[in-house]
Amino acid sequence: MSKIPFDPRLYLVLGPENCPEGDVVSTAVEAVRGGVTLVQYRNKHGNTRRMIDDVRALKRGLAPYEVPVLVNDRLDVALAAGADGIHVGQSDMPVETARRLLGPDKIIGLTIKARAHLLQAPVDVLDYWSIGGVFPTRTKNNPDAPVGADGLADLVAIARARSDMPITAIAGITLENLSEVWAAGINGIAVVSSICAAPDKRMAAERFRLAVDGLSTGSRVEEAG
Repeated sequence: MSKIPFDPRLYLVLGPENCPEGDVVSTAVEAVRGGVTLVQYRNKHGNTRRMIDDVRALKRGLAPYEVPVLVNDRLDVALAAGADGIHVGQSDMPVETARRLLGPDKIIGLTIKARAHLLQAPVDVLDYWSIGGVFPTRTKNNPDAPVGADGLADLVAIARARSDMPITAIAGITLENLSEVWAAGINGIAVVSSICAAPDKRMAAERFRLAVDGLSTGSRVEEAG
C-alpha cells in the first residue's frame, strides 16, 4: 500500500477548545477552503468518544478537499476514526510502536524541541518533523522554553543532516514573524489561534497560504498582507 500523500505547507492544529462552540469541522472546512493543506486534531481534555466522533466528522467534512487528518498523541482515536496518521510528542507513544500499529501507509510526525530529540529519532519510520515551540503561545501549556528563530535554524540544520523529510515549525507564528521563521529552511508552518481565533477563518488561511507560497518562491511576505 502506498503512502498517503501530504502537503505540510500550511498545517492547521485545532481542537474543540480552539473553535467557536467547539465546532472543529466548520473551522477546518473554512480554513481548508482558504488554503490549509494538512489538519491535526488535538484534544488534551476531551473524552475518547468525543474525540472519535470529531475525527470522523473531520474526515467526512474534508474528504472533498483531499486534505489528510492527523490525530495528536491518541493512536487509539486515530485507529478507531480512520485518521490518516498521528502526531506524537517526546513523551507519547514511541514512533516505532506507532508505525507498527498504524502500518506503512499512514503519516507519522514527531515533535522536536532539542538537539537530542533529532539525534535519537528513528528517521526511517517518520514522515515529518515538527520543531518548536518557536515562540511563546497561549494555546498550549508548554513547560519548555521557546527555541526562537535562531534555535529553529540550528535544529533545522541538524535535521537536514539526518534526513530530507519535511520540517514544520510551530507556536506563535504570525504573518509578522513568518519571514524570519521561514528563513530557517522549513517546509511548512503549523498554526492554531492565528486561524482558529480569526473572525474570518477562510480569509486568515488565505493570507497565510499566500505568504507561505510567496516565501517558497522568493517573494516578499509583505505582499500577502
